[in-house]
Formats: sequence, structure tokens, C-alpha cells
Amino acid sequence: MMKLTVDEALAKGGIGAFQWRLLAIFGMVWAADAMQVIAVGFAWPSVAASFGLDRVTALQIGTVFFLGMFVGAFVFGRLADRVGRRGILLLTVAMDAVFGLASVLAGDFTLLLILRFLTGIAVGGTLPVDYAMMAEFLPPRNRGRWLVWLEGFWAIGTIIIALTAWIASSAGIADTWRWIFAVAALPALIGFWLRWWIPESPMFLIRNGRQAEARQVVNRVLRANGVDPIADEVQIVPAPVAASAERSILSPGLRRASLGVMAVWFLVSLSYYGVFVWVPGQLATEGFGFVRGFGFVVILALAQVPGYALAAWGVEALGRRATLMGFLLLSAAGCFLFTIAGSSAVLVAGSLILMSFALLGTWGALYAFTPELYPTNLRGTGMGTASAVARLGGILAPSLLAIAFSRGFGFAIGVFAVLLLLAAVALLLVRDETRDRAIG
Repeated sequence: MMKLTVDEALAKGGIGAFQWRLLAIFGMVWAADAMQVIAVGFAWPSVAASFGLDRVTALQIGTVFFLGMFVGAFVFGRLADRVGRRGILLLTVAMDAVFGLASVLAGDFTLLLILRFLTGIAVGGTLPVDYAMMAEFLPPRNRGRWLVWLEGFWAIGTIIIALTAWIASSAGIADTWRWIFAVAALPALIGFWLRWWIPESPMFLIRNGRQAEARQVVNRVLRANGVDPIADEVQIVPAPVAASAERSILSPGLRRASLGVMAVWFLVSLSYYGVFVWVPGQLATEGFGFVRGFGFVVILALAQVPGYALAAWGVEALGRRATLMGFLLLSAAGCFLFTIAGSSAVLVAGSLILMSFALLGTWGALYAFTPELYPTNLRGTGMGTASAVARLGGILAPSLLAIAFSRGFGFAIGVFAVLLLLAAVALLLVRDETRDRAIG
């Protein structure tokens, strides 16, 4: 009897209508998640004004949100490996919509903190499971580029939130943060209904002995792409696994790569959230010249799009690891340029645009690279742990970097440059290159 792995069957179908629909659905919720995350940086000045708070207290909406993301990523990533991807996807996006919309109606700061924590749990659970599942429906040859494209929806979410904050602020609307949180929650509400269309991951099904269901899903993908289904005499089987198959992301065969990539996630996250939680409000209130206000922040958001485009090209042409290393060094260079820009508005603007461009290219490469480092039985756990480590960076960023910002805006950006260089050093621990690797 002829046998095919899920990777081989997906390669037979190539890229087609199924993957495009999947990208649109996952992308919508990915943009919604970006909006929820980035909303912190745009909402805190309005929250401070609404409730009569100082900046540090208002930024607690970010601290509790990232704490929730830490919990959600850690818990739901592991659950996805045990009970399946699809159910977790539906649960987390429903929570995102419900608690996100409830945040809009919060009448006091304490209730707002509770609702942002619960929204953070939902978003934290959505992010790693989305990527694990998307990766498992893509043939190896196209996987890296498509995972970067999915990450590119983050830029769309960022642009929408930046425009929302700009329009609401320009119109003089009171409690701007309510509008920001409402706009951030709406895509998740729509995405919940669309996600009923997505079947369970065939790789999860086959690894759990559900042969008939895996065949049905694979054939659904093939038919949607205009390819003949797998014949009855062909058996869908798991990819060969060594007798010493890893059972933990810290098993001897994975420990070095896991520690290296987790360090990269933490350091990049600390830098990214440090920039995008603090910079929008900082530019709106303390910028100078044309580098001031939410209008320039929209320009920073637009600069992310070509960053993703270059990452999408690089992960396939140059490889995941080399592309990630290049963007880390470019991000550090952008931060360093800011520290020597002085009072030149042109240099300040150029360095901030370079930072935005390179940091989001870094995320694109990192999200393409990480799920391919792990086998199917650990992919949700690996992505969940990476996401949890990143949220730990988000939790620490407001408090830890408040110390840096007290020394000056330029000093704080210099700290980011050092952190990004450390991330590049940590990446040296990861020796694997996963381009064109089967992950079934």
C-alpha cells in the first residue's frame, strides 16, 4: 500500500484557494490581536486623563494585559497539543471579542484592569495556536513566506489603531481609549464566525491516530485547490519519527535551540514593547517638529509593511536564520542612530522609521522560524512557550524601562540597541536552518 505523509499530501496540492481563505481568516484575527496589543501605547494617555491618573499608573493597563498574555500563551499552547488546535482557536477568539468589547464599557479603572487582563489571556492564547495551525496547512516549499505574510497583518492592525487614535484625537473626542478598544475588538467578533470554517489540523489528527479524519481534511484541502483527492488505497501516515523522539522542548536534542530562540523572543519583545508602548504617547506629547503627534506614528506603522515584505523574501531566498540575524542587527542600528541624532528632526525621524521597519521584519522572520524548530507533538507547546516568554518581556517593559526613560529618551533607545545585539548573540545558539524542512 502506498503511503504519504501530511507534508507530502499538502505538497501535492500546493498553494491554492484553501490557503488563501485560511490566510484571510487568520490574518483578520491576527490584525485584531495586534490592535489589542498596540492599543496600550495609544490608549494610556487618554486613560490617565479619564481617571485622573499619573503615567506610571495608567500604564498598568499594559502590565496586566501582558500578564494575561503570558498566562494565555503558556496554558493554551499546551492545551492545543493535547486537545487539538480548532477548539482552542474558537475559545480564545471568542474571549478576545467578549472581553475586548466589555473593556469599552468599563466605568472605573479597577474594572478596566480586570477586563484588560482577561483580554490579554485570550490574545495570548490566540497568537501561538494561530501560527502552529497555519504552519500545519502549508507545504514546506511555501511555508516561510506565508508565515511572514500572516505576521504582516500585524502591520495592518497597527495602522488601523494608529489611524483611530489620530482621528479621535484630532476630533477632540473624550475618552479616546474607548474608541480604540472598540475598534480593536470588532475584527475578533467577525473572526469568530469565520473560524467555524477551519477544520482541525491534519497533522494533529494523524499524530493522534485519527487516520480517517486526517484523510478527510487533506482531501478537503486538495479539492479546494482543484487537485484530485488522495485515492482510497493511499494511506496517510505520520512523518517518520526517531525512536528517541523528543518529548519536551528542553529535551537534549532541542534544549540548545529552545534556550537560544526563547532568549531572542524575550529580548526582541522587551525592545519592541519598550518602543511601541512608550513611543506613541511620548511622540504625541513630547516630540518636536514634524516628529510629533499621532500623524507621525501612522508613518511609523506604514514603515512596517516593507519590513515584512523584505522578510518574506529573505526567509525563502536566504534562509530563516540569516534573515532573522540581519533584521536584528538592522534594528540595533536604527536604535543606535537615534541615540546620536541629537536635535535633528530628520535623523530622529529616519532612525524611528528604520526601527519600525526592522523590528517588524525581525518578528516576521522569528515567527516563520520558531514553529519549524519543533515536531508536531511539541509545536503548540514550543510556540506557546515562546509567546509566553515574549509576554514576560511585555510585562517587564513598562516598569523596567521607566528607569531607562527617567535617564532620557535617547538613553532608553540606546538600551534597546544593546538588547537587540544581545538577541543576535543568543541566536548563535540556534544552529538549525529550517528552510524547506518537512514538519509533519
